[in-house]
Amino acid sequence: MLRRPAGAWALLGPLLWGCGLALLQGGMLYPRESRSRERKELDGLWSFRADFSDNRRQGFEQQWYRAPLRESGPTLDMPVPSSFNDVGQDGQLRSFVGWVWYEREITLPQRWTEDLGMRVVLRIGSAHYYAIVWVNGVHVAEHEGGHLPFEADISKLVQSGPLSSCRITIAINNTLSPHTLPPGTILYKTDPSMYPKGYFVQNIKFDFFNYAGLHRTVLLYTTPTTYIDDITVTTDMDQDIGLVNYQIVVQGSDHFQLDVGLLDEEGKVVAKGAGAQGQLQVPNAHLWWPYLMHEHPAYLYSLEVKLTAQTAVGPVSDFYTLPVGIRTVAITERQFLINGKPFYFQGVNKHEDADIRGKGFDWPLLVKDFNLLRWLGANSFRTSHYPYAEEVLQLCDRYGIVVIDESPGVGIMLAESFSNVSLQHHLEVMEEMIRRDKNHPAVVMWSLANEPASFLKPAGYYFKTLIAHTKALDPSRPVTFVTNTNYEADLGAPYVDVICVNSYYSWYHDYGHMEVIQLQLATQFENWYKAYQKPMIQSEYGAGTIAGFHEDPPLMFSEEYQKGLLEQYHVVLDQKRKEYVVGELIWNFADFMTNQSPFRMMGNRKGIFTRQRQPKSAAFLLRERYWRLANETRYHQSAVKSQCVGNSLFTV
Repeated sequence: MLRRPAGAWALLGPLLWGCGLALLQGGMLYPRESRSRERKELDGLWSFRADFSDNRRQGFEQQWYRAPLRESGPTLDMPVPSSFNDVGQDGQLRSFVGWVWYEREITLPQRWTEDLGMRVVLRIGSAHYYAIVWVNGVHVAEHEGGHLPFEADISKLVQSGPLSSCRITIAINNTLSPHTLPPGTILYKTDPSMYPKGYFVQNIKFDFFNYAGLHRTVLLYTTPTTYIDDITVTTDMDQDIGLVNYQIVVQGSDHFQLDVGLLDEEGKVVAKGAGAQGQLQVPNAHLWWPYLMHEHPAYLYSLEVKLTAQTAVGPVSDFYTLPVGIRTVAITERQFLINGKPFYFQGVNKHEDADIRGKGFDWPLLVKDFNLLRWLGANSFRTSHYPYAEEVLQLCDRYGIVVIDESPGVGIMLAESFSNVSLQHHLEVMEEMIRRDKNHPAVVMWSLANEPASFLKPAGYYFKTLIAHTKALDPSRPVTFVTNTNYEADLGAPYVDVICVNSYYSWYHDYGHMEVIQLQLATQFENWYKAYQKPMIQSEYGAGTIAGFHEDPPLMFSEEYQKGLLEQYHVVLDQKRKEYVVGELIWNFADFMTNQSPFRMMGNRKGIFTRQRQPKSAAFLLRERYWRLANETRYHQSAVKSQCVGNSLFTV
């Protein structure tokens, strides 16, 4: 990830990402309609039932999946996508831990059930946390992990005889253990004078509500039986020539032809290729630039792939189109570079969280959030603390919002959560995450965890192994994790490319004393940089604020205190961004729900927007700052360009 000669990637790039690809098996292309593919979304009302039995196993003991769910007992209407917790009026369901059951009966198009040359695939966008899936009572899939998609080919089930409908049953368990991501523990309360028999609570070490359910779209899609299974794209520049390296995986036949074309935004073909892998060269390429870094940010080409194959039933064709942004990412000891130019992360941390829907995907909410990000002048965010919906990353690609893509590795605090069992699961999660998100130009760095107990002895081996594996899977992006451990004690920090540090000076300690922030923050930066000589990001900072609370002089939880605390941070950030600090991400974009506790009033209130997306005073402060930083960057780059005409754009 260090500086390299211009054009070196033309030779080394395909070799590097080819090695990484060998470790990933099976594609996870986003289901897009084309001349050869159809999709049928199953959003809407599903039948729902929670298993309130003492052992939470009644559904399996009585085999609820073998018959319509209503035959096993009363059901509720449950919207999908959504979390189940806040939809109803049952307090017991809101905090429920264990198995819940979803069911949907659907009608299939006739051709899907009769055309044996067609695959029918069931895709679940996100089921938190452990899911088991049946179709017409037949087990078709299981998946561990609450934030990434999984699929099942159900062609044989729906094409086995006369069939116009099918019943999809999904059982989901939101229980967290020391080996899940995120981890948790179950604590049984055994004092009979205080708790009823079998009483237990789910303990967690992360500060957001453990919403559960079918959080993203469930859908069916079709492909031919010989089909494009996966596409991987990496990009680079050689002078003004854009380089698009591609590798395509085909399933269903060994005898096929692949034709590849790259189209610009006007639909003009700018490069052509053939075969399962190759490199497309694009003269005078338009680069994918971040928001506010260029007058035409987020330029996207379209990679059109056509597969033709001869099969026993005759010729088969498959078509898939992938958006492609041509851009480079690199780091030095003091800079984060996009397209060879210094990039400064001026952005936010977020949560997939909103009233009623919980973590359920919602288009109006998503578009509102992006409008607020652009109003704010934010150019980036971190997917704290789990991978977000694919549609979120698609909008980031379209708008030029840079993403630090984070795994669900939050709350890793127990020694047993650094065990080989946990490590193996974390490795698998990173494989799934990279398989899904590898082609998004907006994703510029992988984050493996947030605030783990990286001072524990097993953390060194854990993160060394995890980071090495992630780099092997994707050599094209830097890798980090976010720490709040002391720089002298952190055993994982030696292996990251960028140091990301969370700190809450004058909030979790030295309460109310904003006069110490500048000294403590400057000391933090200087100690970390002296130890590691790596670029740094202030990955979290902030203060809890209740909208409408005002105090002068500022007191904690007032809007004035939040604003004043940020201003103290900004004094130091303005000094250090001229040296080796490459970003600042406010905690948080919007207020969000947490577990109930005496330390949280209806959730975490550190948002610069309320949970309903209304601005607090700090939002206007950040807006003024971010637009000023963007204008300074544009002015600086224009001045450098005028002095360096004829120099390579990518010479650092």
